[in-house]
Amino acid sequence: MSDKNYFNREDLKKFGNITEFQEEMGKKFFDYYGEVFKEGALTVREKCLIALAVSHSEHCPYCIDAYTTACLKEGADEEQMMEAVHVAAGIKAGSTLVYGVQMMNQTKKLTM
Repeated sequence: MSDKNYFNREDLKKFGNITEFQEEMGKKFFDYYGEVFKEGALTVREKCLIALAVSHSEHCPYCIDAYTTACLKEGADEEQMMEAVHVAAGIKAGSTLVYGVQMMNQTKKLTM
């Protein structure tokens, strides 16, 4: 059994290389990605906090590392970052629980 983890922090540095196997789509992605994170109706800091929250709900260790760093760089503090993570957790829990309505509807249909 290997001590090496599947997640390798060094791979995050290689993210730009995804264009290697499909240059056209990779370039389009990075163009879009760059536009998304520019200042707009939301500040870069706000976008980084959203990205941090989504990173947690998507369980992406690479994104968690990247957006933790980005949030700190953009002036977010630990409390704001953790609050964003709690928002993601709340949405994830709620989106799971709302499917309970489907189960309840089906149960009532079958038992009434």
